[in-house]
Amino acid sequence: MKKLTALLLAVALCLALVACGTSTTQAPAATQAPAAAPEQAAEAAPEAAEAPAAQSGPVAGLICLHDENSGYDANFINGFVAACEALGVEYSIKKNIDDTNTEGYDAACELADDGCKVVFSDSYGHGSYLLQAAQEIPEVHFTSCTADNAQSAGLDNFHNAFAQIHNGRYIAGVAAGMKLASMIEEGKCAADCKVGYVAAMPYAEVISGYTSWFLGLRSVEGCENVTMDVTYTGTWLDETLEKEAAEKLISGGCVLISQHADSMGAPNACQAAGVPNVSYNGSTMAACPDTYIISSRIDWEPYFTYAIQAVLNGEGYDTDYIGTLETGSVKLTELNENVAAPGTAEKLAEVESGLLDGTIHPFATENWTVNGEHLESYDQAAFYEGNECIWDGYFHESETRSAPYFDIIIDGINVL
Repeated sequence: MKKLTALLLAVALCLALVACGTSTTQAPAATQAPAAAPEQAAEAAPEAAEAPAAQSGPVAGLICLHDENSGYDANFINGFVAACEALGVEYSIKKNIDDTNTEGYDAACELADDGCKVVFSDSYGHGSYLLQAAQEIPEVHFTSCTADNAQSAGLDNFHNAFAQIHNGRYIAGVAAGMKLASMIEEGKCAADCKVGYVAAMPYAEVISGYTSWFLGLRSVEGCENVTMDVTYTGTWLDETLEKEAAEKLISGGCVLISQHADSMGAPNACQAAGVPNVSYNGSTMAACPDTYIISSRIDWEPYFTYAIQAVLNGEGYDTDYIGTLETGSVKLTELNENVAAPGTAEKLAEVESGLLDGTIHPFATENWTVNGEHLESYDQAAFYEGNECIWDGYFHESETRSAPYFDIIIDGINVL
């Protein structure tokens, strides 16, 4: 452990600017204008408009599982860089950090030693390693984004963060359903056709995502009898495997494809085959103009802005942060009007309004069954205190804990 003595810390601070030259990565500028910080930031940080105290060297650090070649990691990097630049703080990014060994712990300690006051990571697998760093370095805040261990850890300086991306997935599913309904009406496929989904890992995060997407699709009139095949690649990023998975689904009769995978493998396969596609974490319109419909993503800039500003103000921040449509954390990328069905934009606006006012719930139990039965309760003791997930007629995903916990395989979804 690289925990410094007071004397060494003082020396490190004096030399931080030199150290920054080897650890700070100037990531590409964010592709969107900075989003407004969440309401919590305004409430917790009344001095937000004031310039942060000067510090030589990085204030915030980000640990990435991959690099910009992964759509997932690029989405984190863009949000992080945009937040840091808007706040006027220096930052450091460590890329391609394995989440199956102590590389995550080492990277967290190195960022702390470099002077970072707050350190984030973007992989669930980094969670235990950041927790270890947080236990040993109490003066630095650590956030393991997408992880689920902060509530039980009970530390003031260890946090988790995620967003209710199932709402974004649901909206993107509606866009897919609109396209599919038009294809059915035009006689291009049957009313009981299949769609496909390229999935990374059989985790709740992925299951929640593809289920909400599927339910959004089936909510469109004419798509009630559509089924979905899901195939797992067993990895978060492998362009060859993802391309092969999409090709397998297409050859198996799937007429529309979506994904929870981080490369261009599946979108490129769809473009080559002329199969409509809903991507994830960013638009693929430039590369796939004839097949791309829309994409959903988490915009991490509001969260990074909120957390970094809190640390600059000498304050703590949420142990378990849940980003929402309201905070600007759940986003839909541009709609490809050349591929999308007529009226899709208006329908998506209607659905988003229903999600915001609570008249639409992606996991309303009346809309799905398990072995032909509607569930009235579901105990998730392993995930959070309270256990019960279903009440008031729907599964309350990402409300009690930020990381997704919907892990039910519903009727109509076939895991290959």
